[in-house]
Amino acid sequence: MARVRLEHVTKRYEDVTAVDDISMEIEDGEFVTFVGPSGCGKSTTMETVAGLTRPTEGEVYIGDDNVTTLAPKDRGVAMVFQNIALFPHMDVFENISFGLRLRKYDDEEIQRRVEQAADIVQLEGMLDRMPDEMSGGQRQRVAIARAIVRNPDVFLMDEPLANLDAKLRVHMRTELQRLHRELDTTIIYVTHDQAEAMTMSDRIAVLNAGELQQIAPPLTCYNEPANRFVAGFIGSPSMNFAEGELVEDGVRTKNFHVDLDPGNVPGMTVGDAVTLGVRPEDVHLTTAADTVAQPTDPIDARSDVIEPMGDEMFVYLLLAEGAERSMEEDPSSSADQLLMSVTPDTPIEEGQNVDVVLDRSKIHLFETATGQALLHGITNLSGRDSGTTPTEADS
Repeated sequence: MARVRLEHVTKRYEDVTAVDDISMEIEDGEFVTFVGPSGCGKSTTMETVAGLTRPTEGEVYIGDDNVTTLAPKDRGVAMVFQNIALFPHMDVFENISFGLRLRKYDDEEIQRRVEQAADIVQLEGMLDRMPDEMSGGQRQRVAIARAIVRNPDVFLMDEPLANLDAKLRVHMRTELQRLHRELDTTIIYVTHDQAEAMTMSDRIAVLNAGELQQIAPPLTCYNEPANRFVAGFIGSPSMNFAEGELVEDGVRTKNFHVDLDPGNVPGMTVGDAVTLGVRPEDVHLTTAADTVAQPTDPIDARSDVIEPMGDEMFVYLLLAEGAERSMEEDPSSSADQLLMSVTPDTPIEEGQNVDVVLDRSKIHLFETATGQALLHGITNLSGRDSGTTPTEADS
């Protein structure tokens, strides 16, 4: 095991900055996932740790050693890629042992390590199979075993489940968590799939446009996002956003008002632009308002589209008279639309006029200009006790 430390790492390709001044520390035995949209710099950051890419600026440490200029083979890391890349003419044993044979390990040690790795990833009895005789999940386990036999200080996994079908991805997520528990080693994992990030990680590092937005435990990123980007990226479906301004008695958006003492919003004054955020599960019909400890005043709406999902149902609400469902890329940001998540037995139909309330304790406020979080939970009515402030992002 070894900790990994990045100090002001920047990577530029001519006029493109792929990684922009990232600093973080990953502890011994920690499972940290880099997550973000395509092109956000997560794979480039991992390649910098691996030594496949040398940073333009900054330093990389593994353990107490500065490895910034070391070759990948000298860093004590092992990588598993999205492309499994097994040798098709070699059986499982030969694929797993390939790196050991290149390093001239003796036959007895190779046999011991391969059998141990095969046992860990549950490939017993398959060592004589050829890759084309195995399923996608089995081939991915071979690739993981090939990394395990090296006894690396750090595992680097770059979207290793992306090419598997949905059911197999869920199964392999469980397998990777078990593997981490058994090996007790440091794992850095890259994915754009937030379900993988949320379920497997000790902490997740959210990146966007080459910049680290927040690094924290998954539920902290979900419940206390550092900024609007994290709030919108973490969680599926996405958080609802409504732009508005601070007024004397609260926050006023285009279609509704939320009571708040503006003096309790750090660094902001009446007239400043703010963005209100609320997750779909924190929007409730007034018929269920008695289950909400601190509901807002009712908001007039009309149900537009209903999407049954099995264990829940998504209801797209239109807030303005004559409004139509937004076709923009991110409809959760439409001023006239609100997405609500309800139980599948909720009595609601398309085109029905309804009243909804927001759970005040789950409302988030962001500064519109910068996107930085201001409040997580509005528990104070105007003139009363202040709401909770966001914890500092560990970034």
